[in-house]
Amino acid sequence: MAILAFNLISYLDMALNILYVALGLGLVIFFHELGHFAVAKWCDVHVERFSIGFGPILWSRKRGETEYALSAVPFGGYVKMLGQDDMDPSQLSSEEIAQDPRSYSAKSVRVRMAIISAGVIMNVVTAVGFYAVAFGFGVDSPPAIVGSVTPGMPAWTAGLKPGDKITKIDGDEIESHVDIAMEVALSKGALEIEGVRRKGEPFQMTVEPNGEGTRRRLGIESSLSLALADPESDNISPVGEGTPAASADPPFEPGDTIVKLDGEQVSSYAHLQELLARKRGETVRFGVVPKSAAGAFVDKLKIVTVPPGQFRTLGLRMEIGRIVGVKNGSPAEKEGLKVGDKITKINGKAIGTEVDPLRLPDDLAAMHGKEVHISFIREGQEESERVLVPLDEPGWIEKPTQPGEPLSVPSIGVAFHLIPTILHIEAGSPAQGILQEGDRIKKMHFIPATDEPVADEIDKREPIEFGEKHQNLAHAFWMMQVRPQDKVLLEFSHGGQDNKAELVPVLAAGWHTPTRGILLQPEMEIIKADGFVDACYRGVSYTRKTLIQMYLTLRNLFTGRLSFKEMRGPVGIATFAYHHAKGGLPMLSLFLGFLSVNLAVLNFLPIPVLDGGHMVFLVWEAITRRKPSERVLIAATYVGMAFVLGLMITVLCLDIFVHKGN
Repeated sequence: MAILAFNLISYLDMALNILYVALGLGLVIFFHELGHFAVAKWCDVHVERFSIGFGPILWSRKRGETEYALSAVPFGGYVKMLGQDDMDPSQLSSEEIAQDPRSYSAKSVRVRMAIISAGVIMNVVTAVGFYAVAFGFGVDSPPAIVGSVTPGMPAWTAGLKPGDKITKIDGDEIESHVDIAMEVALSKGALEIEGVRRKGEPFQMTVEPNGEGTRRRLGIESSLSLALADPESDNISPVGEGTPAASADPPFEPGDTIVKLDGEQVSSYAHLQELLARKRGETVRFGVVPKSAAGAFVDKLKIVTVPPGQFRTLGLRMEIGRIVGVKNGSPAEKEGLKVGDKITKINGKAIGTEVDPLRLPDDLAAMHGKEVHISFIREGQEESERVLVPLDEPGWIEKPTQPGEPLSVPSIGVAFHLIPTILHIEAGSPAQGILQEGDRIKKMHFIPATDEPVADEIDKREPIEFGEKHQNLAHAFWMMQVRPQDKVLLEFSHGGQDNKAELVPVLAAGWHTPTRGILLQPEMEIIKADGFVDACYRGVSYTRKTLIQMYLTLRNLFTGRLSFKEMRGPVGIATFAYHHAKGGLPMLSLFLGFLSVNLAVLNFLPIPVLDGGHMVFLVWEAITRRKPSERVLIAATYVGMAFVLGLMITVLCLDIFVHKGN
């Protein structure tokens, strides 16, 4: 009965959020059409129909001379005036209709310009209102704090670190991580970045974003908080199944907040990561504040004991690839190592046969402060050697969580990929007797340990692929750590023949992971206006900022710096709106403000059938003192309709096949 009640509440909450989204989107469209309607009425134009939506009419009612309607296709609306009908452009050039003083076509150019521009102006005005409401109540936003840095990417190369806070980009104030993503995606050239390090020192650097993929990126992710995940809001358990945190004593509870580690005050997620990395081989004691006692005193903390974790391995040593990133100011850069070099030996021991390249981050960190002889090959040259002194930077703290990410060695400041060729198999390992040196791994599947090894079922699973276009070995190895209860199925080639092998990873004695399997909530902060006047100021400021961002978005789409694949259609808009609606009225208002500005800008593009297209014809008429011919109007309208329809189909396909509703 309790489960039934819980499900009923969840479905009711979902239904209400969908209703809020529908009302919100309808409100944005309504205000746009209301602008046209109000100015048309004020200018004594006969308005025949005011419709929210296109296509077949679902409901209508006539009041006075105007029919008010709701139509079947909810992605817009229209105001049909005497002498102006996008479905019948010939009305604009009809001399007979123009004889009626209340027709749209009979009015002066200035009046028609006012009517056409009123919808866009109304959207800009209402955007200010939506933003003011959002910031009046306060909106949750991820702070502009670096949570993680992708090895080899521009932020990593420039020296940004977890815990750093970005305050300015090219002189623009940065309030949230969303601001960072927008500034970078819509930029061109190198960026001047200012901020504050985790320990309080200011920094300033010049960074050229990576332009590969669909948009420009720095390679940073937002930060996590110190609060454990809560299944009620995050839909995930607070600990990973089969990880050390799952055997904590006493157990972690959803929503617990970490405040201490072994008696030391923990200041941030970055601080926690560093402490855990340095204590990786030790049993640690977390001091947590339970969710139900958020105001508890420090001496009332719950102490949770968690054992260390060990890496899981198959006993394979793979071939090391060439360096793909060298961090500025690192020991590697100071000694002249470059992108494209291939490390071959460490203190005379060969990488891949005598030294496991996956262990290099920890092996070199253990040698910090000592001289290390590193041999490498540069393309077109013979093997060279440099003497480096590694820094005290823990290994595997920069984890390859996403496909295609390289493995970094923080202590010397390099990142490299791995080549899927087996150079050595450890004695007694799961791979011994099944795979051989020289075999090349092609794919890896993860299989829950309870599953039967049925080929048909395995083939349905999404594998991790390896090769020149899929450099995923480091990522696959890390996924073995975050899925500790899974077996793996390897597809590999041996002597020109394709084979499969199902293996169960084992714990690597003495090789400890830098994490314990604790799953944390995203870090959020409330941005709230300081009173009514400040809310209005923020409304105006954010409307202006969104207008600029829309201009830059269109510019970057046309220049190719932003891929058209970044666009969203009706499904994407509805999905974003739904997620914002779950955050309450402030977050929904924030989204509606953004949507209002988008509607204003897109509607004013110089495309026939849109407001901007009508404005182009009016400007032509004002300059030439004559209306465009009926043939030109009809041809332009059909071209505009075809363009808009094609665009709608494109973004809908992107929603379904590229973004998949995300």
